[in-house]
Amino acid sequence: MSEQLSPCPRLSLNCVCSRDDALRLHRVKPLTVSGDPLLAFARLKNLVAATARTVILTATEDYLHAACRTRIGFIDDLECRLCLTSRMIHIRSESRIGIYDFGTNRRRVERLRRQLQDEYIGG
Repeated sequence: MSEQLSPCPRLSLNCVCSRDDALRLHRVKPLTVSGDPLLAFARLKNLVAATARTVILTATEDYLHAACRTRIGFIDDLECRLCLTSRMIHIRSESRIGIYDFGTNRRRVERLRRQLQDEYIGG
């Protein structure tokens, strides 16, 4: 299901994605769920909703799109897609403007991974 998330622009330095075909500089691991995938995705949605300066734009049982405002006012798009069959949550985070994000999108993804780690994410 990772193919349902858009790829990162080829020369972009402000995007990360768990797509199988992502370039190394964009690649992050998907979140592999060890517990109930639907509960894990619901928890992820709650974590995103509780994040400062973040607004959920679309949320369904298996998809989430949120706009995240950085401390200096830029908007980043965060997308998450649950794949029940593989028990994975694929994730993508990209700045809407700019060339380089100073690692903001990668840190956002890894923070979400840490927040879910103990409850739902496998090794």
